[in-house]
Amino acid sequence: MAKGYWFFQATVRDMETYKKYIAADRVSFEKFGARYLVRGGEHQIVEGKARDRQVVIEFDSYEQALACYHSPEYQAAAKFRFASADSDVVIVKGVD
Repeated sequence: MAKGYWFFQATVRDMETYKKYIAADRVSFEKFGARYLVRGGEHQIVEGKARDRQVVIEFDSYEQALACYHSPEYQAAAKFRFASADSDVVIVKGVD
């Protein structure tokens, strides 16, 4: 079964509120078995555009990745993100 991945970029406008998002998203990520592969960190834009913060999260399946995003737990956490950052989230099915 192919894994699922969240590719997430954010430009944080309000760090105090964004910290609430980080604390709240933990509930849904634990429930759906998410694993951080990239969480911020040093990066270089070598082509195109990117936001300030880069995150890659791995799930056991594409279906788990989608279910996590659409879960009530994550949607409650995401309200803090919407209020504090400009962001892009893409959910991708991995290669079998």
